Amino acid sequence: MEKIGFVGVGRMGANMARRLREVGYPVVAVYDVYREAAQSLAQESGCEACSTLARVTALSDVVITVVTDDTAMRRIYADKKDNLLRNAAGKVFINCATITPKVHVEVEKLAKKAGAESLEACMASSITQARQGTLYLMCGGAESTFERVKSILTKLSNEGQLLRYLGPAGKAAQVKALVNMVMNINTAGLAEGLGLGAALGLDLKVLMEVFSQTGAASRVLQTDGEDMQNREHSCFFSAAHAAKDSGIALSLAKEKKLDLPLAAATFKQYSKMVKIGLGELDKSGVAELTFKGRGGKGRKK
Repeated sequence: MEKIGFVGVGRMGANMARRLREVGYPVVAVYDVYREAAQSLAQESGCEACSTLARVTALSDVVITVVTDDTAMRRIYADKKDNLLRNAAGKVFINCATITPKVHVEVEKLAKKAGAESLEACMASSITQARQGTLYLMCGGAESTFERVKSILTKLSNEGQLLRYLGPAGKAAQVKALVNMVMNINTAGLAEGLGLGAALGLDLKVLMEVFSQTGAASRVLQTDGEDMQNREHSCFFSAAHAAKDSGIALSLAKEKKLDLPLAAATFKQYSKMVKIGLGELDKSGVAELTFKGRGGKGRKK
């Protein structure tokens, strides 16, 4: 069975590692720029908290990465002092972060040059699903690489029921950007509807029930509606990430010369949250900008 290493063991990466260890995969190495996070998980799982990226590669057959953005992704693969591709021949790298598609293509080229393989496995789920092994995974890269690590991905995606192969490098990242773009638009739209309902003096519980039974129904109504009403914004998917991901989608639209006014407005709202210090609230915190009397102050949970 493949030995697995993890780079980026925040809430998503750590829970994916726990899941794979639970189903029998040897998690042998972890790394994080926040050393305490890696050391804590290493102590829990009995693996090594590596001080270098190259050490993760040396110990592992497959390395799963969950990093924050394009800059972090380029650093772990191309930093001159230390990177994952040192002596990486024969290794496979599975990259789960939501980043721009072109960076996934860059990483695949770097991996090939080093005699290794890379696969994007973009996630459309949150912390609970990472722990339970029920992530929705969208994969891009060489189909042979996908097949090589499919057994691992299956254990993270409800026995493969939530696993999709979408084509060559970059394609899964494109789809993930669109998923998050639409999700963010829906979330901001719900916040405006509930904010206006509150200003009109409507019973928000009744309003949300009506929404759920009509064309206003949505997944975010189920996940975020009550949180918006109650100002409960414990973070599962941050406003900062929402801004980043909507920005990625808008960049893709610009490349294709498409005007997406709803995506642009949503990006502006989430960017405003970041600017006023609410970027670490959950995306449901966009309601702090729409409910009368809240004034964008937020209730940090």
